Amino acid sequence: MPLIYTSLITAFTLSLLGALMFRSHLMSTLLCLEGMMLAIFVMTSMTTLSVHNSLSFMLPIIILVFAACEAAVGLALLVMISNSYGNDYVQNLNLLQC
Repeated sequence: MPLIYTSLITAFTLSLLGALMFRSHLMSTLLCLEGMMLAIFVMTSMTTLSVHNSLSFMLPIIILVFAACEAAVGLALLVMISNSYGNDYVQNLNLLQC
């Protein structure tokens, strides 16, 4: 396995561990999710370039669109929660309230 794929898998794994371990703040979780999406995007882009299949050229763009939508929804939630509660602690949220 080439070194670039190994480092991308390591980046994805470290972002996943960061999202699982440091989930007290919503901002840190969102940053870890963005790191995971970036690693997936670069990995699919490199795989698409090495395969030379014209049908797979759309896959990195689709992943980039999903990453942008995830970032927009995450930032909207962050702004809403910080305006309502004054901070971004996940422990202060009560998910049972509507």
